[in-house]
Amino acid sequence: MNELGEFIWPVRVYWEDTDAAGVVYYANYLKFFERARTEWLRSLGIEQQILHARDAKALVVRQASVDYRRPARYGDSLLITSRLVEISQVRLRFEQQIGSRTEDAGCWVTADVEVVCVNALTFKPARMPVWIQQLLEK
Repeated sequence: MNELGEFIWPVRVYWEDTDAAGVVYYANYLKFFERARTEWLRSLGIEQQILHARDAKALVVRQASVDYRRPARYGDSLLITSRLVEISQVRLRFEQQIGSRTEDAGCWVTADVEVVCVNALTFKPARMPVWIQQLLEK
């Protein structure tokens, strides 16, 4: 986590991430964003498996809005930036960006992602465990 409260996760674009033209397939950006959020949570000590086993809760994406500004290509080195911008007892909202690790070309893809806490059995909204709220509010 940097001084701005952003978590940055590096990614390299592999062949499997691209379409026939060597450009990242649009849905794969969501995978990059998911990995960055997961690693951010992990860096805070929040493991999805523990949340599920101990609290019978899960964090799931409810909504995502993605703006594709510039394509990433096979071999590109990318940085995924994640910033928690809103937290409630049930919901987290992230602003995420993807840009180049090697050139100052600005933001290539942005996303606004809403994640909600649900009961792992019913998938109905549920309050986040207190231990998670405490970690996130630091």
